[in-house]
Formats: sequence, structure tokens, C-alpha cells
Amino acid sequence: MVIHEVLVDDAVDYERHDEVLAGGAEQARDIGLWLSRDEATVTVDRLPGSAAYPRPYASTRLFALTPGQVGRYRANFRFTGCSCNPSWYYEDWLVHVSHGQVTHDRFVRGQPDRDADHRVHLYGGTGRRPRPHP
Repeated sequence: MVIHEVLVDDAVDYERHDEVLAGGAEQARDIGLWLSRDEATVTVDRLPGSAAYPRPYASTRLFALTPGQVGRYRANFRFTGCSCNPSWYYEDWLVHVSHGQVTHDRFVRGQPDRDADHRVHLYGGTGRRPRPHP
């Protein structure tokens, strides 16, 4: 499991911060995903989180991948600090998962075999339309 996390935060004038994390399935749990494997597939679920919006629910099945397949998960969230701090912050996720080795440019140039788009309008109201992925 390799995770490339990119943070761009207004608290530091939107300076980009990159971090690459490597490890086992615990790395997936650290970012809110649950990976399970059987004989032929890897199943990817989203664990409940602490977002203020959309409201967290029980775990959600994103997709199941067979060897050589790639899945893409897109979501956005609105978070708040404790009740003593009324500030908000937002996260926009783009997560690619592959079952086994794929070519080095597959996530950037290839189309996913499975796609879960859970982006929402972050203040309720009508749902937002998915944006095309470049």
C-alpha cells in the first residue's frame, strides 16, 4: 500500500505539502478505507468518518477489483473543529486503488475500471454534478 497525500492549506498560504506513506492495510485504515481480499478480488469500503457534512453513515462499499483493475474514489467533505472553535475546513479526495501491479502512468492517464463519485454540495441543497476527470 502506497499513499501519496497532497495538502494545500490556506493556513500556510496554500503552499503545497506532499507526503508519501507506505505500509500495509493499516495505511488504508488511517485514511478511512477498509481493504479486504479473497481469492480473486480486493474489496474497497469507505469507513465512517468525522465529517460535519455529509453526515457519516455506516461503512460504504466503493468497489471490488479483480487482478489488474483500478478503482477511483472521489469525495469531498466539510469538517469543523470543536465547539470552542467555529472554523470550517474542507477536504477534496481523489483516491486510486489497484489490485496488483499496473503501469506507472495508469492512475494519471488511464481510465478506472470502477468509479465511485461521492462528491456533494457541501452546504446541502441540490446535489452537485460530477466534474469530468482530466
